Amino acid sequence: MYQPEAYAVALIFMFTSMLCWGSWANTQKLTSGYSFQLFYWDYVIGVILASFLWGITAGSLNGGDTAFFANLHQTHMSNIGLALAGGVVFNVANLLLVAAIDVAGMAVAFPVGIGLALIVGVLLNYIIDPRGNPLLLFGGVAFVLVAIILDALAYKRREASKQASARGVRLSIASGILMGLFYPFVAKSLIGEHALGPYAVAFVFAIGVAICALPLNAWLMRHPLNGAAPVSMSSYRAARPAWHWWGVFGGMVWCTGAVTNFVASHAHIVGPAISYAVGQGATMISAAWGVFVWREFASAPVASRRLILPMFICFLIGLGAIAVAPLL
Repeated sequence: MYQPEAYAVALIFMFTSMLCWGSWANTQKLTSGYSFQLFYWDYVIGVILASFLWGITAGSLNGGDTAFFANLHQTHMSNIGLALAGGVVFNVANLLLVAAIDVAGMAVAFPVGIGLALIVGVLLNYIIDPRGNPLLLFGGVAFVLVAIILDALAYKRREASKQASARGVRLSIASGILMGLFYPFVAKSLIGEHALGPYAVAFVFAIGVAICALPLNAWLMRHPLNGAAPVSMSSYRAARPAWHWWGVFGGMVWCTGAVTNFVASHAHIVGPAISYAVGQGATMISAAWGVFVWREFASAPVASRRLILPMFICFLIGLGAIAVAPLL
């Protein structure tokens, strides 16, 4: 399998992860009128497809015991179980986050959900594998967290009339805790004599996402958490072909981010805490899409637009601190 040895290459992988995780949701914006529950089936197909394609290409490079199929065959079932669990936990967290955005808006869901996930995930991953300068790592995380809060405040001032519900806050908290817990399962599955490699982890993780999505997303189709009308599979079959394509492509983009993040975390100098922290910078990539491409703040009040520049400054400072943490 391909594994970057130089830190510069591993850093490129982490930035790729951040870009992919912060960009995949744009595909949903291109399917206006397609409910998220139906979009999610195509998204899951894309995640599985991309994980397999990465496995048989970069994951099989040069063959040997670490190659994709050989690695899957030789690993312990306990490691497979950990990767499956990571996929299940992530899937629940992802669906809860989307529901929280629908119910409470981004101004609540992002600082509570993603902010909590960042703190929980980095702390647990650092306990599992303490690599990198802790002052720079956690200092950088603090700056990224401030950037997320500023992002949320900008959305809140843009949508001053929208009030957050207690239900939305509870969904955000549950999503944040679970989003912070999924990566330690992945990190643990990469450790040990017969551990999974990063490409095999991504594939097993994707299977875990699908196993969880079958009952959970089917239930959400009948009982949407945002109060919308139920949807059926007949609507899925009647959807435009382009909508299915964008859903699959969105899943492939997200999975590419996961693969590059797992590969970077497996590099000797990086570790899961730093790789996860950089990956969670995806929130600011999503914000950049909203500001510069979708023009979400074009007609926003001045008080909202004033927060955009300090938001990106805090993000860049935090990202820079995290990026150099392995070197000092």
